[in-house]
Amino acid sequence: MANQSIIVTNKKSPQLAKAKLIAYNGESENIELMFNPTDISFSRTVKWESQRGNRGESLLPKINFSGVEPYKFTLKQLLFDTYETKESVITKYINKIKKGVETIERQDDKRPPVYIFTWGENREYFHCVITSLTYNLTMFMTDGTPVRAMVDISLQEVDKNNLPGGQQSQSTGNNRQQDTALGTTD
Repeated sequence: MANQSIIVTNKKSPQLAKAKLIAYNGESENIELMFNPTDISFSRTVKWESQRGNRGESLLPKINFSGVEPYKFTLKQLLFDTYETKESVITKYINKIKKGVETIERQDDKRPPVYIFTWGENREYFHCVITSLTYNLTMFMTDGTPVRAMVDISLQEVDKNNLPGGQQSQSTGNNRQQDTALGTTD
């Protein structure tokens, strides 16, 4: 019988990069998502103001552009689970996320922290703030310890060149930035 060699290939499955909310300037703790979202929905509103009594030939009101609102997006149904370790999901994850909707003391103001939403290597999507947090505890140990939570986090884009608490607006002249749905241009 001929000597048969068996070739074993060790295929490594690629590791999924976790999405994170990195606290800007260490203002709070970073939030690493335990599982990545399956989809992210972005929305933005453009503001138009109509002039009362000022109408065109078709009798539609005359409108003027008055600006854009920041992008808003929600990370829905994020799962956080500590069943295997029997730790409280509130202590390990939820309390850290809750800090995103609580005020922090800073030298010049008092406000919730700013985050940088990242996903993958060196991919910054937005500087943002958490505008809404909803969490549901969905599994408990026999002693009542919560070990699973479903979380929805609503975020709103902030201008990275004019962050909350800043003293001076940089939104005029040559400092005006163009923005895109998935990042900024410098």
